[in-house]
Amino acid sequence: MLRAALRPFSTASRQSLRIGLIPADGIGREVIPAAKEAIIALGSDIPKPEFVDLIAGWECFTRTGVALPEETVDALKNDCDCALFGSVSSPSRRVVGYSSPIVALRKEMDLYANIRPVMSVYPSQKPSIDLIVVRENTECLYVKQETQQQGEHGREARATRLITERASRRIGQMAFELAHARPRKHLTIIHKSNVLSVTDGLFRETVRGVPLLPEVNGKYNDVEIAEQLVDSAVYRLFREPEVFDVMVAPNLYGDILSDAAAALVGSLGLIPSVNAGDNFVMGEPVHGSAPDIAGKGIANPLASIRSAALMLRRLGYIKGADRLDLAVDQVIREGEILTPDLHGKSTTQEVLAAVLKNL
Repeated sequence: MLRAALRPFSTASRQSLRIGLIPADGIGREVIPAAKEAIIALGSDIPKPEFVDLIAGWECFTRTGVALPEETVDALKNDCDCALFGSVSSPSRRVVGYSSPIVALRKEMDLYANIRPVMSVYPSQKPSIDLIVVRENTECLYVKQETQQQGEHGREARATRLITERASRRIGQMAFELAHARPRKHLTIIHKSNVLSVTDGLFRETVRGVPLLPEVNGKYNDVEIAEQLVDSAVYRLFREPEVFDVMVAPNLYGDILSDAAAALVGSLGLIPSVNAGDNFVMGEPVHGSAPDIAGKGIANPLASIRSAALMLRRLGYIKGADRLDLAVDQVIREGEILTPDLHGKSTTQEVLAAVLKNL
């Protein structure tokens, strides 16, 4: 799975691989330890893993008043080669002093690309789905600049949406690189510039201009470029997902599209992602903290294990990443040991054991 999803930014020889572990909230505390066990099981296919336990999240905030401790950021910057993040239980209401730690981490570590592959594994799933959502990770509405005031007709709330040429160019280059490495070499730019002509217009124009950059020097001339308005993209995603290969989108659209795409392949519990920058990578399963099942031992660990594979692939450890992906594929195809989100009856630990057996 995902053989050409990511190209490594580092193939440096390491004696050890220091991995920051941030389980955060809810089922993150169950699935990140499972991913850790899968990484350990790779043995000599990766440098000896050393794990750095770190904290962040809503529960961290309720205990300490801080959702993302400075110690966690410092450890990632100074002591870790990469990281795995679990899930966060950000409240839907406004809480004074609280801000999502994963959003903050992406900015602190300059992890400007959230890369979310979606692939069907069940033989019965037709048409075969094999796409990647490339989501800009640092701006759009997620800059979290919101205000509220009393207006003539009651309270008024406003949010600033930021789209910059620099961020759009960086995510565009990442998306073109991914599309160039895949067999179809097809990239769809997602936007709503027919309404948001200034912000989405800048995103669209900048991404389309990436192949013309002097430093690119014609490298992406083989990539076919398409465009899709975000609302019709959701429609086509459900009606004819086979038309998509690599999709690149501003932050909010990418978040929604990748969650929607997960429904096509069975469960959010299968969808991995990495938050990638030029010098650091952090794996993160797409699912949330799932408070309704947290602590019950039935959370699906496969998205976290796949996220670990994506992280390793980004670091250049292709053999280890392939082994993890193939082991997960086999568990899904056999269909005997699956968690309830995939209509199974197995526990988190039973699914992990099946993956380890396949390794």
